[in-house]
Amino acid sequence: MSLPDNSVWTRVEVGLNALAVDPVGLGGLWLRARSGPVRDRVTEALGGLPLPLKRLHPSIGDDQLFGSIDLTATLSSGKLVERAGLLAQPAVLVLPMAERTQPGLAARLAGALDQGTGHCLIALDEGAEPGETLPEALTDRLALHVDLDALPWGETDRIVLDQAALAEARARLPRIRVSASVLEDLTLLAVRLGVHSLRAPMLALRTARALAAIAGNDEVGVDDLKAAVELVLAPRATQFPEAEDDQPPEQPPDQPPPEPEPEKGEQDEGEGQSLDDLPLQDILLEAAKATLPADLLAMLAAKRANRGGGGNSGAGAKRKGNRRGRPIPSRRGRLETGARLDVISTLRAAAPWQTIRKQESRFERSLHIRSDDFRIKRFEEKSDRLLIFVVDASGSAAMTRLAEAKGAVELLLAEAYARRDHVALVAFRNEGAELLLPPTRSLVQTKRRLAALPGGGGTPLAAGLKVALEVAIQSKGRGMTPTVALLTDGRANIALDGSANRTLAGEDAERMATAIRLQGFPSMVIDMGQRPERSLKALADTLGAPYIPLPRADANRLSSAVSAALDA
Repeated sequence: MSLPDNSVWTRVEVGLNALAVDPVGLGGLWLRARSGPVRDRVTEALGGLPLPLKRLHPSIGDDQLFGSIDLTATLSSGKLVERAGLLAQPAVLVLPMAERTQPGLAARLAGALDQGTGHCLIALDEGAEPGETLPEALTDRLALHVDLDALPWGETDRIVLDQAALAEARARLPRIRVSASVLEDLTLLAVRLGVHSLRAPMLALRTARALAAIAGNDEVGVDDLKAAVELVLAPRATQFPEAEDDQPPEQPPDQPPPEPEPEKGEQDEGEGQSLDDLPLQDILLEAAKATLPADLLAMLAAKRANRGGGGNSGAGAKRKGNRRGRPIPSRRGRLETGARLDVISTLRAAAPWQTIRKQESRFERSLHIRSDDFRIKRFEEKSDRLLIFVVDASGSAAMTRLAEAKGAVELLLAEAYARRDHVALVAFRNEGAELLLPPTRSLVQTKRRLAALPGGGGTPLAAGLKVALEVAIQSKGRGMTPTVALLTDGRANIALDGSANRTLAGEDAERMATAIRLQGFPSMVIDMGQRPERSLKALADTLGAPYIPLPRADANRLSSAVSAALDA
C-alpha cells in the first residue's frame, strides 16, 4: 500500500487502518492536537479498533490501573472483595491531556505495553509549547506520530473503517512474508535520520506488514515500506540526512575505459528487477524527505537552547516547590506536622486485615486501624520561576546600549508579571554590584528602580555574577527556580577586590561563572555591544548557557530574543 498523496489527513487515515489491523504490535498513536472538531474526527474513528475503549486520566493512581479492594463491599460483607483495574483486560487506553503525564504513570503504561498483554495506547497531546509534550518513555513505544495543530477543518473528512476488510487483513497478517534485509535497511535509514531508538525500525516493519495485509499482498513491498517510513520514521527525524557524494570514483590510469551504454532496447529488457535488486535505502530516504517536518530546523534550535538553558520550563521546576499543584497518588506515611490523612486509601489498606485483627484484639470494635495503614495525601509541588536580571551599568554600556537594555528589561518584566514569575534586578558598575531589587512580583517598583539606574564607571562583571549567585541560592532555598540573565557589552576590567586589573577580573568572572554552573542554575548571556565579544562567548561556554549576540538591536528585538531563549 502506498500513500496517494502527502497530506497529513491521508497519513491519519492510513495509520488508523494499520492500527486497526495490529493494535498491539504498533503500540498506539501519539496525536498532538488541541481539543476541537479536527481531533474529534480522529477520536470518533477509534470505535472501529478491535478492542474496547477505556479512558485514563494523567493523574490516575495505581488502584485504578492495577486493581484494589472494593472498600464498600468489603466492609458490608465482612469478606475481602477485590476490584479489577483498567489494565486487567486488553483495551485501547485513551489518555487525554497526555502532556501532563507524570514519569511514574509513563513508566507503568510503558511496562503494560512491553508485557504484550494486548493493550494499545492513544495519547492525546494538547501541549501548546514545545516543552509540553508526552514523556519519551511512551513516544518511543507508539508507532504512529501525528501532529494536527496546523491542519484546517476543510482538509479533513469523516473516517470510516471497513470492518470486514480489516478482519480479513488481521487473518492474513501472520502469513505476511518480508525479506531478511529489510529490517537492516530500515535501521540504517533511521540512523541517517537521527533516530537512535531501536524500536523505531521494528515498529516501521510492523506497520509495513499491516499495510501489506490491508492491500491483500502476501509479501511486504516497496510501497508498503515507503508508507511505513512516512508514518513511523519521518515524524521521529531529528536531522536532515546527509547527502551522499554522487560523483563517480576516479578510475586509475591503467583501467580500461567503461563499456558503452546499452541501447534503449537493451535497457527495456533489463527493467524488471526484484525487491532485492532495487536501491531500497534511496527509495525509502526520498519517501522520508517528502514528509520531514517543515519546522525541523526550528525544533532542533529549540532543543539546543533548552539544553543550554538547563531544561527549565516556564512554569518552574517540579521538584522542591513553594506552590501546591494537583493531587497525586497517596503514600504510606506518618501523621506529622502538615500531613493530611487520605481516609479512603487508609481504609482500603486496613480492610484485608480486619478478620485477623478482630481475632487477635481484646477489644470489640467495628474497625481496627493501625499506624501501618495510614496513607498520606500528596500534591504535586511546583516552584515559581525567578528571573535574575544582571545588568551592566558601566561607562561603556551607558555610552552604547544601556537605554536599550533598560527598555528590554521593562518588556521582559511585563511578560514575567503576566506569567506570575518573580524578578530580581542586579546592577554592576564602578567597583562592585548592588541588588537593586530583591525577588518580587511588583512591576511598578521594579520599573521605578530600573529607571533610576545610573551608568558609568568600570565593569565589575565578577561582582555582578557573585551577587546573582547569592540571590539564586537564597531563592532556591525558598523553593523557587532561578534563571540568570546577564546583559553586558564587553570584558570585565574590575576584579572582586575592586582593583582595576583586567586579567584578574577575567579570572574572577570565570570562577563565578563556574560556581553558577556547578549549582545547576540555568542562565543566558546577552551581548548588547555593537560588535560580538569573544570573551562573552567564552563566558557563556563556562556557564553552559546560550550566547545571544544582538548588535544594533532595539529593546523589542532584545526582549524577543531573551523571551525565546527562556521559553525554549
